[in-house]
Formats: sequence, C-alpha cells, structure tokens
Amino acid sequence: MGRLQVDLLGASFSVRSGEDDKYLSKLLSHYKKIVSSLRKSGASDDPLQLSILAGITLADELYKAREQNASIQVSPQDQDEAERLTMQMIEKIDKVL
Repeated sequence: MGRLQVDLLGASFSVRSGEDDKYLSKLLSHYKKIVSSLRKSGASDDPLQLSILAGITLADELYKAREQNASIQVSPQDQDEAERLTMQMIEKIDKVL
C-alpha cells in the first residue's frame, strides 16, 4: 500500500492507495507538469480552474490512448497465446500463495 503527500495549488493532503509509492510519485509528477504547463501558457492562475483544466488534459490523454489501443488488431492466435500465458502465471501465483 502506497502513501503520497500532495502539496499543490494551495492544497495539502495525504493519499493512500493500493499502488506503490514510486508509482504514485510518478502520477503526481505528471500532474504537476501538466499544471505547470497550463500555468506557463497563461491558461489561468486560479487553482480550481488549473486543476479542472489539468483533469481535462489528463482525460484527453486517456481518451486518445484508448482510441489508439482500440485500433490495434490482435489475431486470434495472439489472443490464445496471451490467455495461455495468463493461465500459466495464475497457476504459478496460486502455487506460491
């Protein structure tokens, strides 16, 4: 379980998550870069507006990534192989647990 201290846009709070600390730090760093970029572009100085614009920017990134991934065609053979490998991993995890 990870923990992250957020100090951004005049807000300060702690977040706990099932993700590890390193991953959470990467997420916060990416978010801070977006906020900084928006601030430098003159989009706004208002913290609420900046946070909303950053959220929209992240939603745009996610939507575009999903659209790109949806256009990737996977052959039935690759799907079968992925399922076989997944089952092998699950079996190994079950043995360890």
